Amino acid sequence: MLKLVQDTPAGAEEAPTTNIGLDELCRLAAQEMLKVALLVERQAYLDAHAEVVDQTGKRLVVGNGYAKQRQVTTGAGMVEVKAPRVDDRREGQHYRSVILPAYMRKSPKVTEVLPVLYLRGLSTGDFAPALGEFFGSGAGLSASTVSRLTESWQDERERWAGRDLSGTDYVYWWADGVHFNVRLEEDRLCCLVIVGVRPDGTKELVALADGYRESTESWAALLRSLRQRGLAGPMLAVGDGALGFWAALRDVFPSTKEQRCWVHKTANVVDALPKRLHPQAKSAIQAIYNAGSRTEALTAAKSFADAFSGFPKATAKIMDELDTLLAFYDFPKEHWAHLRTSNPIESTFSTVRLRTRVTRGAGSRRAALAMAYKLLDAAQARWHKITAPELVPLVRAGATFIDGKLQERRPAETEPEVAKTGSVAA
Repeated sequence: MLKLVQDTPAGAEEAPTTNIGLDELCRLAAQEMLKVALLVERQAYLDAHAEVVDQTGKRLVVGNGYAKQRQVTTGAGMVEVKAPRVDDRREGQHYRSVILPAYMRKSPKVTEVLPVLYLRGLSTGDFAPALGEFFGSGAGLSASTVSRLTESWQDERERWAGRDLSGTDYVYWWADGVHFNVRLEEDRLCCLVIVGVRPDGTKELVALADGYRESTESWAALLRSLRQRGLAGPMLAVGDGALGFWAALRDVFPSTKEQRCWVHKTANVVDALPKRLHPQAKSAIQAIYNAGSRTEALTAAKSFADAFSGFPKATAKIMDELDTLLAFYDFPKEHWAHLRTSNPIESTFSTVRLRTRVTRGAGSRRAALAMAYKLLDAAQARWHKITAPELVPLVRAGATFIDGKLQERRPAETEPEVAKTGSVAA
């Protein structure tokens, strides 16, 4: 505990000491600094217009006392302030404080942290008791205040969903449909998500839309929207075996290669096997997608089929889709770990599921999409670049990779006579 001791004139009684905590000291210091800063800001404005006078020589920009005292919630707590006013008599001009705009009741950082805490799991009903203790007052921290802030996300997501994509390119895609509850509606929300890799190797959220059970038409509508807004198809798309996405992809972006997610495929295969065989099956499957070349992977796949020949439904799940399961071998080896699964989406959406468990789901589908968008948008800052980003432009340029190795292009051999005359010499 700190003690504030006032200076005492000689011969006077000793002034009492005041015990004050560190938090209160910071709050008082912030209040005093804000007061000084506002006065300095006003004085700078007055000095800048000191030579502006009317016909009688009187200044048109002068100080005009103080506004009514108000409380402002800051990171240091609740502070009381009287904003200095300016009488600006010039036509169409008005003094506006940059430090403390009119009607501000919360600092920008406090305004930002409220929706962030909501996203991270703090229920709106918990704001007043939780943050009121921290800031010194519950004023302005009601559930309705937070709800108004979160409503702006819905408009923000819709603007983002209609943005121009003509100058944007994604070389790889991960696609998935993620389901979670909507509290005030019977049907669960199927959130169609696409995350892409830019030519510089950075990962970025490409699309987020409301779909219906991952149907072909839902995915096709989303992909057509991307194409209409100027986006070209990726070189490779990665996702699980949901037929809706792949059928739509072949229709809208037919040149894009397909890669099935090995995590989803492994889960599907072991579901068709007795539980006692799960460890053995998982090891056999790992031997396939961890093989150093396509030939080795095919050999491992044959071994898997032989080892589990008594379960044809399980083996067919791999043997019938080897082309799309092994497509990653036609891309840089440094990228294989990224391309074998749709994990970038799965791991990110764990925060969405955590948030919906706290509130038992968003109140509407529009609100749920907005919440998912803000969580994914915030998560982008933590996404790492793909390994060996310098190879991504080569992939977009159509370079050939065999078993992950870049193949050198042989220089074209031209006949001298053809080059000179356009015909082959006799």
